[in-house]
Amino acid sequence: MASLYLSDAPCSCDCFVSLPPASAIPAVIFAKNSDRPRDEVQEVVLVPSGTHAPGSRLQCTYIEVDQVERTHAVILSRPAWLWGAEMGANEHGVCIGNEAVWTQEPVGQEEALLGMDLLRLGLERGSSAQEALTVITNLLEQYGQGGSCREDPTPFCYHNTFLLADRKEAWVLETAGKLWAAQRIREGARNISNQLSIGTDITAEHPELRAHAQKQGWWDGQTTFDFARVFSLVHQPVRMEAAKARFQAGRELLMKQQQGSITAMTMMGILRNKESGICMDSGGFRTTASMVSVLPRDPNQPCVHFLTATPDPSRSVFKPFVFGAEVAQAPQVLSPTFGNKDPVRTHPRFQTQVDRRHLLYRGHQAALGSMESDQEQGLQLQKKQQDLEQEGQEVLRKLLAGERALSPQQLASLFQAFVEKESQVYGQQL
Repeated sequence: MASLYLSDAPCSCDCFVSLPPASAIPAVIFAKNSDRPRDEVQEVVLVPSGTHAPGSRLQCTYIEVDQVERTHAVILSRPAWLWGAEMGANEHGVCIGNEAVWTQEPVGQEEALLGMDLLRLGLERGSSAQEALTVITNLLEQYGQGGSCREDPTPFCYHNTFLLADRKEAWVLETAGKLWAAQRIREGARNISNQLSIGTDITAEHPELRAHAQKQGWWDGQTTFDFARVFSLVHQPVRMEAAKARFQAGRELLMKQQQGSITAMTMMGILRNKESGICMDSGGFRTTASMVSVLPRDPNQPCVHFLTATPDPSRSVFKPFVFGAEVAQAPQVLSPTFGNKDPVRTHPRFQTQVDRRHLLYRGHQAALGSMESDQEQGLQLQKKQQDLEQEGQEVLRKLLAGERALSPQQLASLFQAFVEKESQVYGQQL
């Protein structure tokens, strides 16, 4: 059962984090490539903070859960058909990314919380990385994880690992069914891919983790407990072996940087690395969206989140977003909605297809077609993308240096302004 849905599993999905002294500035830097079915559209959604009535319920992708009294504002990069997210951040400077993983624990089709639902719930309810981790593990215990993770009548199911970061530290959380292990990262650089990576250095764990492993005959109870070794599949499919190579490549790309030299641009470069497979385009899957966040240690400095909202980071623009009192949704990166007629809401699910492309996605895809058919035009277009991205990096530099204080209105419209500029690059009037 555990390997039932591995045959067409994506080759890639990668998260990275850098903490001082590895970072070039006193900040935690988070990054993720989301690798998903090729034609899947990711939208960038701003959800404001909220208060909720006692006893209210919350509809996630497949199931309802108990709502909490207060939720934080979040910015999400998510597959447009589901409730959760592949990656995102909240107003308190917490970032989370998830990865698909298959372990000794069976993966079933029963609908529960998707890993992407758990990610969003962690952001909405956690004011620190550790608090978000606790939110996720408590919900995992209460509701479990499960259900198809793609918009297709053929189920594609997996368990999840997570990288969580805030201004002070990072955590790696790896799950197997309802069981889990977590590792705190206080300095240096770390990455995760589609495999278990926590060995003997376990900071926290499910109270029944070791007893379950011993009962299943995966661990003798005497040797040093190594989570990855005990819970990883004994016979790894080819694609999982490829994930090992990619995990190692990601680690080497981080380690190539001199101590104290990792920046947001460094992370963007890693996400764009095609040779390693981190920037992915293989078979039915590709990198469908990317994100890099800078989380300064100084609480007086704003966290700046860069999101593409488009596929292939090597040919996309990382656009800056900053939380603020007047920040608003950029409509150009919102996908159409279909209400009760949405294929995810009808039963049986995913029997029809709908067009979820948002306006920026349409313009970007048309631009990619031009880049591929006309080399000279493609180079010109890529230069404009690079200039726009450099403009965003200059905004980051000035914000962190205190050289120019943007007004609340400018901060609120920052992401929107860059989306509009990118659209103009593609010759699209939005």
